[in-house]
Amino acid sequence: MEVLDYGAIIQRLQLRDARGAYTDLVVGLQEPEAYLADQAYLGACVGRFAGRISGGVLRVGNENHRLSHRDGITLHGGERGFGKRTWKLEAQRTSGDTAGVLLSYFSPDGEEGFPGNLRVRVLYQISGNSLLVRHQAVTDRPTVVSLANHSYFKIDSSGSIDHYRLRLNARERLETDQRLLPTGRILDISQTEFDFRQEREIGATRLDTPYILNGAMPAAELLSPESKIRMQVTTNQPAVVVYTPPHFPGICFETQGYPDAPNHPGFPSTELHPGEEYLNESRFTFEYI
Repeated sequence: MEVLDYGAIIQRLQLRDARGAYTDLVVGLQEPEAYLADQAYLGACVGRFAGRISGGVLRVGNENHRLSHRDGITLHGGERGFGKRTWKLEAQRTSGDTAGVLLSYFSPDGEEGFPGNLRVRVLYQISGNSLLVRHQAVTDRPTVVSLANHSYFKIDSSGSIDHYRLRLNARERLETDQRLLPTGRILDISQTEFDFRQEREIGATRLDTPYILNGAMPAAELLSPESKIRMQVTTNQPAVVVYTPPHFPGICFETQGYPDAPNHPGFPSTELHPGEEYLNESRFTFEYI
């Protein structure tokens, strides 16, 4: 694994087969400087709020806070969310088959309009054939937090993901409008193109879809019949946004809170208060079958 301090980006993640050959598991750019112009959040830690917040105003308690936005949508934390900030390398450790890197970021009160001084840490830790991504945050003022890793996984060398086989432990999704904002409705996905409860080929289905996880693990499984690599995703989060971009092959599993949760009282709360700790712990495991 190679990690950048800019955006806490996972630039490369490679899996070695029995013959010693490596497969690149994530979509990355060759030169670190190229990420300065990247608009796809390749491999980044996105926040302070992953996904979309609508309206350009955040209400926490009895206070309104004007957020940076484009056409009323604050995406992945605003104009310069955490994925476009420079993080601090706190520690790098190796022990046996376990290696990890810990990065931190201080987001001051009012950054992108969000309230509270927020202290964030992200741990990327490899153990065997699994990658643990642990996001933690504390605040000195009530705020909202929802962090996610935005790696695009590509588990073989082909130029498509259509042949990948996908399974999701979810029977419901959030309905979204034309701007991908949740409407507040929760939809049963049975017998629709969004239903991946039984493993099946992705085919022509393209997703930018918030799935509500049912608690069973793994939350997601992905298989390439070509490379024989199987990927499993486990998480403590209530939702995963599965995203397949239109312009290059790859698939994101953004484990997070519900998008636009601050504007939907019926959604699980994403508020964080002083004395509490935010924790998003997700694991990505790979094996050859």
